[in-house]
Amino acid sequence: MEIEVLPLTEADIPGAVAVIQQAFADDPYFKWVFDSSAFNKQRNYDSLAARCRWGIKNAIFQVAKEKPSTSTSTSTSTSSPSPILGVSCWLPPKTATDPETWSSWFSNWILSFNQLLNNVRYFGRGGLRTNRYWIWKSQQEKAQSEIWDDPRGYYFCNIVAVGNDVQGKGVGRVLFEAVTKIADSEGVKCYLESSKDEPNVKIYERMGFHMSRTMECRDGEDVCMLYCMTRNPKTE
Repeated sequence: MEIEVLPLTEADIPGAVAVIQQAFADDPYFKWVFDSSAFNKQRNYDSLAARCRWGIKNAIFQVAKEKPSTSTSTSTSTSSPSPILGVSCWLPPKTATDPETWSSWFSNWILSFNQLLNNVRYFGRGGLRTNRYWIWKSQQEKAQSEIWDDPRGYYFCNIVAVGNDVQGKGVGRVLFEAVTKIADSEGVKCYLESSKDEPNVKIYERMGFHMSRTMECRDGEDVCMLYCMTRNPKTE
């Protein structure tokens, strides 16, 4: 299977969200931050769709698809769209002195407004434990302040998700390499957080990441551990 990585489009959003929801269904952080008894999958879908639309303009939001064969590509007008095999979202590096642009501010405002509309439409946050969300954000800010020592900023892998039926076929690696090769050419570091020790940490290590810090998110007796990993740019 030959895989290609393409920028996310509006038409890709339903398939991308489906892959994300499937991939994160058993994610430890997801289970910790959402109340399963109150979880609303459609509410979560609309929230992720809003995030995707924000990411099209403000992040490196990409999808992996099977590359069509020559015979297939000549008849694209009659064929159905290629299914989404995987999704990734990276936040581009930003220095502490970079001012926020008007476009970025407006996009963030639109995202917040759409999420507010979702709250009204669904009479709440669909099971999201907001106190735990803010515990995570606080711990994340602390971890990044200790780890991020490069003034040029980091490529931050915010989401990576691969469909269950194509696990182990190189989809995740192709998605990672689409950005890490850019980071290497620019000499910029990368960063990610994973709530799965096994098998994720070893997989990321094979792609050049190394463990920098563990992050403990605690709400009473309920604890979620996250593993903060960084990657130095490779040189020829």
